[in-house]
Parts: sequence; structure tokens; C-alpha cells
Amino acid sequence: MKIAITSSGEGLNAPVDERFGRAANFVLVEVDGDERKVETVPNTQNRQAAQGAGIQAAETVHRNGAQILLTGHVGPKAFRALDAAKIEIYSGIKGTVGDALDDYLAGRLQQTHGADVEGHW
Repeated sequence: MKIAITSSGEGLNAPVDERFGRAANFVLVEVDGDERKVETVPNTQNRQAAQGAGIQAAETVHRNGAQILLTGHVGPKAFRALDAAKIEIYSGIKGTVGDALDDYLAGRLQQTHGADVEGHW
């Protein structure tokens, strides 16, 4: 399984970015048993977008093969795009990327079933 986590830095020690569409990066973690492959993908093109950042970020997450997203907040358009791509969304995430990953893998997170902020948050 591949998990995308919004991040303000690179790697597992970086803080989770509360924003989805305008997050600095996506840390992608491919989990295969006890093995973890970590990659950071910049979200540069969407950080300054006038509009559509959430939809474009959803396409980036989908294009990189993630089935799960861990983020601070997700708006309505991004939620619909992620949901259409069948990506599970977990919002309200704080702390480091590594902590978020551990919480997900331990079953301590609840899946989000709708946007938790208004658009252009």
C-alpha cells in the first residue's frame, strides 16, 4: 500500500502540513510488511495557484499511486476528486509525518467522509 502524507518538509521527521492543496510536499510511503520506502514529492506548482490547487494536488497524489491520504484539512473540491479516485482520506492529522504514519498503521485514525474546511482555506 502507498500512503501520501502532506508535509512542510522532507521525510518522516518533517511536520505534517495542515493544508492539502497548498501543502509544501507529499511524503509518499510505500509499506510492504515491515519495509518502508519513503519519497518526497514537492507540491510546488499548486502552492501559488490562484484556484484549483486541491484538485491538482489530488491528481498528484493519484498519479503517484497513493491509496491513502493523511492530511490536516481537505476542502470540498479536493475531497470529491480524491473520493472519485478511491483514495481513503484521513484529516485532522498533526505532528510529524512519522507519527502520522505510525498512528495510521496502528489503527488510531478515523477515515474522513467529507470536507472539513471550506474551499480556498
